[in-house]
Amino acid sequence: MDEESRIERHLRVSVKKMGGMAVKFTSPGLDGVPDRIVLLPGRKIAFVELKAPGKKPRPLQEKRMRQLKSLGFPVYVIDGVEQIGGVLDEICAT
Repeated sequence: MDEESRIERHLRVSVKKMGGMAVKFTSPGLDGVPDRIVLLPGRKIAFVELKAPGKKPRPLQEKRMRQLKSLGFPVYVIDGVEQIGGVLDEICAT
C-alpha cells in the first residue's frame, strides 16, 4: 500500500469512528475534483484532497479547489496522517 493510500484509509477509519462517511468523489466530465467528500453528523461537509507526503496538488486540482471554496465549501489538502485529527476538528467546528 502506497503512502497516499495509507493516509486515505486512515481518514476513512477516523471519519467512520465519528459517525460519518468519507465518500470517494469522482465526477465524470469534471477532472481535478478532490478525492473525498467528508460528511459528518450535524450536516458538516468538506472536500479533501489526499496526497503522498510532500506532494502538492496539480494546477487543475488547485483550480477545482478554488471553485469549491468560492461556493462556500471547505476544502483541505492532507499529506500526512498527523493532519487528519486537526482537519476533522476544524470541519466539526464550522
